[in-house]
Amino acid sequence: MRYNKFLTILFFLLINFNLYSQSSDSIDLKYYQQIVDNIIKYGLERGKAYEMLQGLTSIGPRLSGSTQCAQAIAWVKEQMISLGFDNVYTQSVMVPRWERGTVEEAHILDGGEKLSICALGGSIATPEEGITGDIIEVHSVDELHVLKNQVKGKIVFWNKLMDKSKFNQGSAYGEAAFQRTQGAIEAARFGGIASISRSLTIAEDDIPHTGVMYYNDSIPKIPAAAISTKSADYLSKKLKENSHLKVNIKLSCRILPDTVSANVIGELRGIEKPNEIIIVGGHIDSWDKGTGAHDDASGCIHAIEALRIIKELNLKPKRTLRAVMFVNEENGLRGGKQYAENILAKEKHILALESDAGGFTPRGFGVTADSATLEKIKKLERFLKPIDVDRITQGGGGVDISPLGKLGVPTAGLRVDGHKYFDYHHSDNDTIDKVHPRELELGAIAIAIFVYLIAEFGL
Repeated sequence: MRYNKFLTILFFLLINFNLYSQSSDSIDLKYYQQIVDNIIKYGLERGKAYEMLQGLTSIGPRLSGSTQCAQAIAWVKEQMISLGFDNVYTQSVMVPRWERGTVEEAHILDGGEKLSICALGGSIATPEEGITGDIIEVHSVDELHVLKNQVKGKIVFWNKLMDKSKFNQGSAYGEAAFQRTQGAIEAARFGGIASISRSLTIAEDDIPHTGVMYYNDSIPKIPAAAISTKSADYLSKKLKENSHLKVNIKLSCRILPDTVSANVIGELRGIEKPNEIIIVGGHIDSWDKGTGAHDDASGCIHAIEALRIIKELNLKPKRTLRAVMFVNEENGLRGGKQYAENILAKEKHILALESDAGGFTPRGFGVTADSATLEKIKKLERFLKPIDVDRITQGGGGVDISPLGKLGVPTAGLRVDGHKYFDYHHSDNDTIDKVHPRELELGAIAIAIFVYLIAEFGL
């Protein structure tokens, strides 16, 4: 019995001894667990995530090319410098510039009822007097194609609801997003004069949600707007009562020439393998509704706060941790593309992590990597368990780091409890009062643990 007990203990020690190994090196689990405990304690007691979020969101919305976006870039750079990050700099990026304008109106002509709309990002304006036309309601591209002979001269009203039955609302969003992104192209294909799409949210309110839309240069460009869910339901009801209902839409948005903007970069330089780099980032731009508190000021602050905690605890990562605030995620991805083009050929990136799901309670990490790399990363779960962020699964990343993923860099994304995310997404609702300070800080703590341990153990 004593011999069997000895073998059991020996086996346990060997398993833990080899939890993470690089050649003949091994990990002192107790030592790293103590570091993790210190990160958690320090973050919860002395965290500055919410304070920094207040600073960033006070600048206002940060659409690429806007004055506020430039102010935010300067603010983030100054934050990184004041926190003592290494090698803080900006990376120039040419970005598109679009302005919403002051006029966003729609009303039903018979009776004059107002509808709550907002221009979609990138839309052209209507004439000053607006566009007036009959409405044709559709729920899919296939349905539009069936009704194509009835579209000419009409305003196409896309009314595809996000599927409430789906647990993963991101999946429901993806299934319904076509009406916003492709609606103007498909409507114009058959002679439509404008496109209105149902806001991509399950919230039932009168707040329209904006977002990027696209044009096809071979098809006429027509104005495109989002309509709130309540107004969409009302319009649909009125159409059932009167199929010849007419609506007038006025938008004063405009497309301007591209302009210079920038990514913002700061590091904690690795002390043993500084040329092996782990990115942690978010996107500094936001839509021009609300202040982009969840999307994606929270992600930017997650990255900055994670590195701040590591630095304040005087931890010296073996590999370089690099915070990158990408520009132009919302309407172009030019920041992510520029970063990959300028940096990857010169440096070795072993992981890129992005936080772009909001500042809600963290639940774990999604990782896109080969099975061997994923298994190595999953061994971090034991260290993340004390804060219930220990679910590491295949599949994750972010839009800004997707160009790196295509070049073979493993990518990861912070997963959060995001059931409220699309209540706020791309709308006037996305403000700091919707962010809970402790939830935000826990996201930064989880990222600090995750990237610090990978910097230590490698992949």
